Amino acid sequence: MESNKENKSRLRKQFDFIEEIDKEKLIGRQTYISDGIRKENDAEHAWHMAIMTVLLSEYANETIDVLKTMTMLLIHDIVEIDAGDTYAYDEEGKKTQRKREEAAAERIFGLLPDDQKEKFMSIWEEFEEGVTPEAKFARTMDHIQPLMLNAKTDGKSWVEHGVALSSILRRNENTKEGSKELWEYAKNNFIRPNVEKGRIINDESL
Repeated sequence: MESNKENKSRLRKQFDFIEEIDKEKLIGRQTYISDGIRKENDAEHAWHMAIMTVLLSEYANETIDVLKTMTMLLIHDIVEIDAGDTYAYDEEGKKTQRKREEAAAERIFGLLPDDQKEKFMSIWEEFEEGVTPEAKFARTMDHIQPLMLNAKTDGKSWVEHGVALSSILRRNENTKEGSKELWEYAKNNFIRPNVEKGRIINDESL
């Protein structure tokens, strides 16, 4: 009887978490979806990167655990339910980003049973540290997905924010650590054409 009560309590915590993360659909990002009409939300961003990982894992520099990498990408922005989305080129917002996101991770993952909280916190921290093959590839996906959508929308978000090439290269200085091949593809197919068209401010050599 006691184990049945414990199971219900565990299940209740899991559904509390599942219900809470529905709010991720409300967190807007600065990247437009491919039609260029509206911007994507965090849940759409996470789904897109998870699919990308299934398709593109063959280009990882090192062998990766695909399921672990997908899990990492599906949960890493959940903290933005509390912390909000910090735009990649918002230098002021980045100063407080880590503190805001740590507090959010503690609260949101804290809704889970202790063992799952510990697992999700560990995976989230692994992504943040960016050291393991899975974290490196996940971060590559996190950087390349918006580059792809920005290119698809004729650089719309880059133009709106007046983004310079130097900022993009600084943002992506470690993108090649997950996949050199995908980074080269992104440079040649997403970034370079938009520099040439003037959608990205050309202040540095590519």
